[in-house]
Amino acid sequence: MDLNLLTIDGVRTAIQERQITATALAEAFLKKIEAEDEKIGAFLLISRERALAKAAEIDALADHGDPLPPLAGVPVGIKDVMLTRGLRTTAGSKILQNFVAPYDCTAVARLEAAGAVVLGKLNCDEFAMGSSNENSAYKPVHNPRDLTRVPGGSSGGSAAAVAAGMAVATLGSDTGGSIRQPASFCGVVGLLPTYGRVSRYGLIAFASSLDHIGPLARTVKDVALVLRQIAGRDPMDSTSADVPVPDYVEEIGKPVKGLRLGVPKEYFAEGLDAEVRSRVEAAIQTLAGLGCEIVPISLPHTPYAVPCYYIIATAEASSNLARYDGVRYGFRAQDAHTLSEMYRRSRDEAFGTEVKRRIMLGTYVLSAGYYDAYYLKAQKVRTLLARDFEQAFVRVDAIVTPTAPTTAFRLGEKVDDPLSMYLADIYTVTADLAGVPGISIPCGKTSEGLPVGLQIQGRHFDESTLLRLAHAYEQASGGFTF
Repeated sequence: MDLNLLTIDGVRTAIQERQITATALAEAFLKKIEAEDEKIGAFLLISRERALAKAAEIDALADHGDPLPPLAGVPVGIKDVMLTRGLRTTAGSKILQNFVAPYDCTAVARLEAAGAVVLGKLNCDEFAMGSSNENSAYKPVHNPRDLTRVPGGSSGGSAAAVAAGMAVATLGSDTGGSIRQPASFCGVVGLLPTYGRVSRYGLIAFASSLDHIGPLARTVKDVALVLRQIAGRDPMDSTSADVPVPDYVEEIGKPVKGLRLGVPKEYFAEGLDAEVRSRVEAAIQTLAGLGCEIVPISLPHTPYAVPCYYIIATAEASSNLARYDGVRYGFRAQDAHTLSEMYRRSRDEAFGTEVKRRIMLGTYVLSAGYYDAYYLKAQKVRTLLARDFEQAFVRVDAIVTPTAPTTAFRLGEKVDDPLSMYLADIYTVTADLAGVPGISIPCGKTSEGLPVGLQIQGRHFDESTLLRLAHAYEQASGGFTF
């Protein structure tokens, strides 16, 4: 059985028909991780006991002929910003290096309730702050398509694990592009749900008004299957929306003919790699060939999205990360003689460079005398960005763009140039700021064999249309192997 080709339906069918046991499958994936992850660095922790215990539960159901849950025996990985009861959860940071969560993140609990087998915790940029997965306090992640390149960030471990066949599906988080950009760089499918569609309870906060949890997998149908399980209202998260959750798997089979697709001119301007443009434009023509109407549109406030994002996100990060003070939990500096020294040294010794940079930026824009000039103005711009999408969706059903301006760049290439790194999110931050859903799907590869991603954005809570379009394109293109 080729683990790289397994889908969720394939796993469930194989277990149901007793072609393989869930335990044997879990062991096979754990063995693959042990053999291959040293060169990739996708996993920070392997949860062997937890995985095998859940696999045994699934096998017991299959042995008795009982109905299997929707994700029965499916090997999954969890980004290490989601709490997992009894397992270390670090957020890729030294400050939480020994933190063991007392409860499960709602999304993780719902996955396991649906029968998924959690193999372990996945590497990420520290506190999800980064676009390359080089900011992890433990080790960088390497792109399985080219080990000299980054997998994207911050959910680099989540994308790399799927691309390398070390998990059938994974959970990531997206604050400014952290699911979609790694999906694009690694040649997998990654979905950003509408803000409020998936509970954030148990997600370690970076920027609370921007953080989303979403799935990554090799196929659109697998992403739909995972989203169907984790979506929906959660009383533990006041920001989760009480909006009906459709059957996404049923929705993806519906025709796309007649759908109007907006192509914003701002996403095809200076800075877009020529080969990326070519592959994305070809993908748009494929959708046109399926009967979609292509409509030129404008999202005029797009140029302000990156500065707007890096004011709002850093301001919220400054507030959220104030809780890591060396007192209640997490890393505490040794031999400090005063409370003030303990606070200062604990944060200085345990936070990485990028996290410190963003805390300082956020503290600055919230400070007296600068709040109105920066933070308040950014919130007004955010409203304008959201209005751009509202006005566009009066005319079109979805918006199609590149996911990222380039393919995966080389490890170390942008480490010393934060602004260049931030601009890697230029096409993804807008959806987070507006709260709309987006999906990245592979749409070909460059002459160097590097994956290119097509991004589709939609109306609030209309993930169904995105999944329909993505699935139709996937079927028409035959999918992509790398």
